[in-house]
Amino acid sequence: MITREPIYAALFAKIQMVSGVTTISRRLLHWSDVPAENQPAIFQVQRHEDPIQQRGIPAKWKLYADLYVYVNTGADPYASPAILLNPIIDAIETALGPDASTGFQTLGGLVSHCWISGRIETSEGALGQQEVAIIPIEMEAA
Repeated sequence: MITREPIYAALFAKIQMVSGVTTISRRLLHWSDVPAENQPAIFQVQRHEDPIQQRGIPAKWKLYADLYVYVNTGADPYASPAILLNPIIDAIETALGPDASTGFQTLGGLVSHCWISGRIETSEGALGQQEVAIIPIEMEAA
């Protein structure tokens, strides 16, 4: 049996280490509800959980979260939002990097692994001055 909230809180603490971000929250807002002056913004959202079960062994859990990242170029219609977005994605990757002692990101020993898992989706400039990225996170806990 796992205790979920400390795991999600530890992930959020790692994300709060990302510098240059104006808004960080666990409550998702639509990008149109986040004014440009409150961006860059990161929102952590619990996605789903899957048990890994074997007979006679306590279940392990895979917990999934998404990080929504919003950036806005403001008044410059020719500025590329990706220029603002890419350093934030790099900083998130660094924040979730492996512990030097274990070689894994364990969120302080709460999980066996925590990593970016899968495709990072972006709006690829389709939203004009607004850019949105969704970064999938996977954690495994026993």
